[in-house]
Amino acid sequence: MKSCFNLLGLFFAVTLFVSCGNADDDVNFGLNTGDGLGKGKPVDECLALGESDLILSIQEQYTTAPGKVSIFFKVSDTNGNPVPGLTAEQFTIYEQGRNDTCFNTISTSESQARISPNSQIFKNNTLLVLDLSNSVLSSSLEELKAAGISFVDNVMPATTQESFKMAIYWFDGENELHLLNELTDSKEELTASIEGITDDISNDPSTDLYGAVIKSTDIASSLLNESTKGGKIGAASVVIFTDGTDQASRYTQQAAQKKVDDADPNISYFTIGLGAEIDTQVLTDLGKTASVFATNKDELESTFNDISFRVSQRANSFYLFEYCSPKRDGSGENNLAIQVKDGSRQGAVQTKFNATGFTGGCE
Repeated sequence: MKSCFNLLGLFFAVTLFVSCGNADDDVNFGLNTGDGLGKGKPVDECLALGESDLILSIQEQYTTAPGKVSIFFKVSDTNGNPVPGLTAEQFTIYEQGRNDTCFNTISTSESQARISPNSQIFKNNTLLVLDLSNSVLSSSLEELKAAGISFVDNVMPATTQESFKMAIYWFDGENELHLLNELTDSKEELTASIEGITDDISNDPSTDLYGAVIKSTDIASSLLNESTKGGKIGAASVVIFTDGTDQASRYTQQAAQKKVDDADPNISYFTIGLGAEIDTQVLTDLGKTASVFATNKDELESTFNDISFRVSQRANSFYLFEYCSPKRDGSGENNLAIQVKDGSRQGAVQTKFNATGFTGGCE
């Protein structure tokens, strides 16, 4: 059985850094997407680890009999950029018991430290929202389809994972966000839906961009609420492509921007613009996580690839780190510090765990 840690219950803030134009800067008690330490705190000065270049933001933590400690956290740099691809060998574990003046290093090999699949506690959903107004359908549909398929291929895992899903929607001038493919973990299904787009799919040549932003936010919020049931942690990404400005005038720019600004901080926003008719400032504001622009349709696939790389990095910067602690029943509450090194960069975070009931036999 899992027993919850006795958490400190406080968030410790660090200096807020801003990346180029767009950055995550919010923290909440579900998923900490900001630059704070989440459910952790700065490491004790006795460790003398030096200045941090990386930030480990603890999202959740728990113990499992007979002695396994599990920490789920996000790793980013000081500019808020995600850091994916870390391995267990890059982490150092430090424990401090009641008889220790400072921390002792715990061998990662002897403790069987590992990065474990996080599907049992984490769900990540992506919404790809495509502008299929007349200007796209008549001049750049084939390029958009190639770019969309490349996006799916880059974002979705090579092997099907229940924790990573995507849905595809499209919009034109109608007061509706049309479903192209429902939420799924099947890369093949998503690809087939994009391949099936035809130039007669739309009945309204106008562009309801602001309506698409508002409606996709509502869908992402609903998916996030559903994915966080049963003690799970969730995140969502909304990726919106358009080749122009809002023409339907059904909703205002202010209403769309407010929807984005007021959205759950666990929802990331990306925008992709094509051509000379887009308003780059509007798309930059709506794509508060990241925005990219293609000057012509020949650049569309590389532009989609840029965003897919960012979406994938963000999703893969969450880690479930587990190890077998040498502490045993009777040792009570212990301090724990985890340090990660990535080349010349390093960062660390500190928390606590209770070893009540811990015995040998952990694997």
